[in-house]
Amino acid sequence: MDATTELVVGNKRFKIQSLAKAGVPARMPRTLRVLAENLLWGMQQGTASPAHWEALLARRAGAEIAFMPARVLMQDFTGVPAIVDLAAMRDAAAARGADPEAIQPEIPVELVIDHSVQVDAFGAPEALDENMAREFARNAERYRFLKWGQQAFRGLVIVPPGRGIVHQVNLEKLARVVFVDGERAYLDTVVGTDSHTTMVNALGVLGWGVGGIEAEAAMLGQPIAMALPKVVGVELVGRPRPGITATDIVLFITERLRRHGVVGKFVEFFGEGAARLALPDRATIANMAPEYGATCGFFAIDEETLAYLALTGRSEDALACVRAHAEAQGLWGLRYEADFDEHIVIDLAEIAPALAGPKRPQDRVELGRVKDSAKTAIAAVHAAPRRARVQALDAELEDGAVVIAAITSCTNTSNPALLLAAGLLAKKAHARGLRPKPWVKTSLAPGSRAVTHFLAEAGLLEPLVALGFAVVGYGCTTCIGNSGPLPDPVAEAIRKHDLAVAAVLSGNRNFEGRVHPLVRLNYLASPPLVVAYALAGSVLINLEEEPLGSDAQGRPVFLRDIWPAPEEVASAMQAVRREHFQKAWADLLAGDARWQALNAPTGARYAWDAASTYIRRPPFFEAPPRREEEITGARALVVLGDSVTTDHISPAGAIPKDSPAGRYLLAHGVAPEDFNSYGARRGNHEVMMRGTFANIRLKNLLVPDAEGGITLHLPAGERMSVFEAAMRYQEEGVPVIVIAGKEYGTGSSRDWAAKGPALLGVRAVLAESFERIHRSNLVGMGILPLEFMPGEGREALGLTGRERFTIRGIRRGAKQVEVETDTGKRFFARVRIDTPREWDYYEAGGILPYVLHARAGA
Repeated sequence: MDATTELVVGNKRFKIQSLAKAGVPARMPRTLRVLAENLLWGMQQGTASPAHWEALLARRAGAEIAFMPARVLMQDFTGVPAIVDLAAMRDAAAARGADPEAIQPEIPVELVIDHSVQVDAFGAPEALDENMAREFARNAERYRFLKWGQQAFRGLVIVPPGRGIVHQVNLEKLARVVFVDGERAYLDTVVGTDSHTTMVNALGVLGWGVGGIEAEAAMLGQPIAMALPKVVGVELVGRPRPGITATDIVLFITERLRRHGVVGKFVEFFGEGAARLALPDRATIANMAPEYGATCGFFAIDEETLAYLALTGRSEDALACVRAHAEAQGLWGLRYEADFDEHIVIDLAEIAPALAGPKRPQDRVELGRVKDSAKTAIAAVHAAPRRARVQALDAELEDGAVVIAAITSCTNTSNPALLLAAGLLAKKAHARGLRPKPWVKTSLAPGSRAVTHFLAEAGLLEPLVALGFAVVGYGCTTCIGNSGPLPDPVAEAIRKHDLAVAAVLSGNRNFEGRVHPLVRLNYLASPPLVVAYALAGSVLINLEEEPLGSDAQGRPVFLRDIWPAPEEVASAMQAVRREHFQKAWADLLAGDARWQALNAPTGARYAWDAASTYIRRPPFFEAPPRREEEITGARALVVLGDSVTTDHISPAGAIPKDSPAGRYLLAHGVAPEDFNSYGARRGNHEVMMRGTFANIRLKNLLVPDAEGGITLHLPAGERMSVFEAAMRYQEEGVPVIVIAGKEYGTGSSRDWAAKGPALLGVRAVLAESFERIHRSNLVGMGILPLEFMPGEGREALGLTGRERFTIRGIRRGAKQVEVETDTGKRFFARVRIDTPREWDYYEAGGILPYVLHARAGA
């Protein structure tokens, strides 16, 4: 189909694929209109077929279509292993007699180094420089490798450390909204190796998170095979009450949409309420699409979009092109009607101040009920309240104590209204003589350097620093688990007395063991509430009724006394100006003196260092693909319950000394203080496979009396680490599987949550349901995802996990397989290989071998 037409923008003319000319219905949802334009270009370029187009026009949910993003976005935790894989693929291509430089990105790839900064220093202005110095000391080898990749692979752009959080860099600088490529103009679309790539949906850019392996295939010109999703239209009506923050709104939406069920669906926000939202508030809502389970959380383009693009420094020509293209393609405005598959109405006037926790982002707790929520969570840890005297602080540390108060993460740290509200609250608290409690580790990690410019101009940076909220880094810190160590006296008291302490953070993730291994209760909150809880020092307080503390005259100070009025926030917003963003992004790619001083290798192929503990050539291209029709006599490596996250499967945080990964590093001469984190070590498969299922809060039902990466080696039942058991099964030639409950693989789009199990020999995962990205990643690593039939599951079928399992009927296109145990049980399981292209990947042993064969031949 040729739907090419001409778009005139000023004195320039561009070729576009006209949706009107192609016959796309006017009431088709905006997200599907974006896919329609993508397919029209794809049919011209050979990455999509007429069958895909017909499926889209007919709205056949579940039918396969091919999506070819305009670009790929990565951060360093997920980007380093992706570049490692490409380097290894070049070696494999050379071994097959092919040109290694045939392995090249086909589309733009942007990698922002933002996940490696850790909060070691805090509470003082010099914390930023100290933390960056330690970041480079720990990660210089990784950074040299990335600099090599930038010169080796065309189209790969590296944004150095200290520039900001990847999604905010994307929002403020990298996103084009409309690409101009020579004489063509087309919509900016993106997949990212971080689940919160959805933040850019606020600009009308359709994008979502994928695993690193899937992103690598897209880089190399492979379209993403996806099942056509259902589209849920979320109509926002009404106005938020005074004092309600964007965080309150997104936590309310997250709770509602999780309850409704939007997993694997597109969510499209529209209506009068959506149109009234500021762009940063839209970004806060779009960002948390993974938390409410959707593939995306999309807002169409309107005047507010153009105003934000202008504020953040985009050119007048770019703005004119965005407007003209959006209007021509029926993508302009948020006040519209469409033929959604499902329609939900959310009244913004119903929303109350709230937090979410203590373990999941969808568990919203209204502010007045946080105290009760925390009491319930603590009672689940131990029956009687506990406390400890901390002599070094001259203070009593109790259950519920807030030991981390962090303004962190991509969700909130660059929303000007939220940051200014936190600054205003800090200013008022400081004037009343309030201070955070001595056991609270405070931090401010903005997503953009523009934040400090407008906070300083508004006169609000100084009061934040005065309360300990000094800038600790421009990157993803506490929310990803880079909260750094607690002060020794605090950590010692928690360990010695097994205290159930808390973190309050303005993040989007609060899963068990993620923020800090010693912190059991984790609550998500708006930035001003983070400051408030730092002052209170405990979550065992009702901030609606009880005082935060007392002023110099001994008078109680309540949250309502220092909460900023909407007029005050609006006045402070005048400090947010275009020149702050221009200054922040003027030297985006230059990096600081440390980055510029790094000497990186050159050449088309990477010179692997056999002694390296950070970067090692992975074995993904060494084993031949498995084309088995039966998995015989498998053992369960682990048996897991519901809501197991990718953090449980492949943790990103600290590496314990007594873990298999810690022992590996010690054996290779790495001192514990130089272990860094699992996230930073993702370029070394030896560390990562040892860290698989190693989260300290993992609950393996084979060992119900323990937490962490422990399992049983069967049939004898000997207790050992998951890694040791997997290696012993491999020596014995015994295949292994994973058994799990509902929502297996929720959380971050972590490719190592699939790569690690693959290296441990996992052949199949049998779960009640899967999170979208993780299911795709399993297929991408040649692991068979299977679902129990509705109404069935481990408990319903009476499975203990000690059985041997045989899985029969694994054939291309199979919708179900038969599972039989050595105890005589037989049942069917649904095969979750959802598209023909996914069968291609599975039969090849994964995406990477498939792409290598396409590029380099047999």
